[in-house]
Amino acid sequence: MFIAPSILSADFSRLGQEVAEVESGGADWLHVDVMDGHFVPNLTFGPLVMGAIAPLTQLPLDVHLMIERPEQYIPAFAAAGAHVITVHAEACVHLHRVLHLIKEQGAKAGVAINPATPVSAIREVLEDVDLVLVMTVNPGFGGQAFIPATLRKIRELDELRTQHGYNYRIEVDGGIAAPTAPLVVEAGADVLVAGNAVFGRSDRRAAMEEIRTSLGRA
Repeated sequence: MFIAPSILSADFSRLGQEVAEVESGGADWLHVDVMDGHFVPNLTFGPLVMGAIAPLTQLPLDVHLMIERPEQYIPAFAAAGAHVITVHAEACVHLHRVLHLIKEQGAKAGVAINPATPVSAIREVLEDVDLVLVMTVNPGFGGQAFIPATLRKIRELDELRTQHGYNYRIEVDGGIAAPTAPLVVEAGADVLVAGNAVFGRSDRRAAMEEIRTSLGRA
């Protein structure tokens, strides 16, 4: 089980220090939420900011593109240092082509689905992906409450992975903290994106240890 703190919840005025604190505190990945103000109602940052972060950390950069026409920007994010690039099924007309474009750029390919999108929407590409991201809130803003109904999709993806021998990791993003982490891990999740639960605490190591301890108690 990996913890991937989302820098969307970090203090942007001291971003380098924030990244260093979660790395030294035991983070496994660094989650980078990219929003364009069109696919979701918020605007964050692009390849230039991510490229400035990349030399500051040894953590794999897990880039989540919540944008329209992601194929136009995939090469730039790959060149900026992305290890994993995830696109939304809802934003891709030719999803299979876009996923293979990510791999051609040398990154791992991920596909994300919103809370209202069924697993059936991505069944035909599951053998092509390295990661499936289940949104456990509606994307666009940090600090939202976890949607329990999304647990069914995590279980379904875990069952499909076992039945067909797929190799993807299951990542969850939204409302993840000590109370909800055991629920998603029990359902089959491997990677937990945590924003406010980590960056909202002054002691980032303690915040991540609290999440891991909650899994041991479950």
